[in-house]
Amino acid sequence: MKIEGEVRIPSGCAISAVISKEGKKMTGESIIKSMVPMHDRSNGLGGGFAAYGIYPEYKEFYAFHIFYNDNDSRVECEKLLKDRFEIVKAENIPIKKIKEITDVPLIWRYFVAPLASILSRLQLDEKEYVARTVMHINTNLKGAYVFSSGKNMGTFKAVGFPEDVGRFYRLDEYEAYSWTAHGRYPTNTPGWWGGAHPFALLDYSIVHNGEISSYDANRRYIEMFGYKCMLKTDTEVITYIADYLLRKQKLTLEETASVIAAPFWSTIQNKGPKEAEKLSFLRKIYPSLLITGPFSIILGFEGGLMALNDRLKLRSMVIGEKDDKVFIASEEAAIRVMEPNAKNIYAPSGGEPVIVKVKEGAF
Repeated sequence: MKIEGEVRIPSGCAISAVISKEGKKMTGESIIKSMVPMHDRSNGLGGGFAAYGIYPEYKEFYAFHIFYNDNDSRVECEKLLKDRFEIVKAENIPIKKIKEITDVPLIWRYFVAPLASILSRLQLDEKEYVARTVMHINTNLKGAYVFSSGKNMGTFKAVGFPEDVGRFYRLDEYEAYSWTAHGRYPTNTPGWWGGAHPFALLDYSIVHNGEISSYDANRRYIEMFGYKCMLKTDTEVITYIADYLLRKQKLTLEETASVIAAPFWSTIQNKGPKEAEKLSFLRKIYPSLLITGPFSIILGFEGGLMALNDRLKLRSMVIGEKDDKVFIASEEAAIRVMEPNAKNIYAPSGGEPVIVKVKEGAF
């Protein structure tokens, strides 16, 4: 029997998200159900969720979610963590054993704070220190993989259909002000636990439907700045691009969208002088971070979401609203499951970012 990765299959994938602009908490039940009508967009080789605001009692600490192949890997990784961080809590992530999810690795989470003495010696801010630690573990520690590392948020993923993954992680017991979800239909890389979406670094997470043809150019560029693309999957590099542009380069969300899905030169020429100058500057400074090929992505971050299509809109994505909630999905059917009375349903144009933020102080 051929495994995925040895054969090429048509691109599918499903994405879904919901956010409360008032910062109201929602359990994971609704986002799990949203994936059911999009079941055939994935093939059981990956599903996952990202949730924001789920760890209020540990909101000042980085939450590391880690897969281990075995106990020896766990012991080695924990030694490294103890050398670099104060660990305030370490535990297995609660799961519900179900027959649909098999070959389960060890799944642990740690709430940690970087040691101030090391930050002072290295002259690093704590986010850069955490990011470098994640890269070090994922690159150098065999059998350990950090798949979530933000504050007051977490990603949960596995090999399986997303609705089963949600039950497996008992996400109906978590409450978040923002959720994203993904059902995977991998086209070029094997289905395995680490390769499922969302991909995350610090508080940034990406779910992605599509396939980017610029992967090699994007990867070669981003790896010049300390990122390591170990998984040979386009979604991983999109996550690092977002972190680089937003955290390191201090670009706004709108500017980041103008790099990733840069307007055509003909479009830029028709803009006003000031906007045309800005868009031209971004295209010239970051040409290697233009993502080409069909994609729709949802970027999760602390306090908000950004949805974005490729500039030709080669993948479906629709938006809906109801009261303080905004819904995003590959199909309207998924939105109707979350909110049957959703209004203002529309499909954003290619390259048009849809940015939703929780009101200040509500998260």
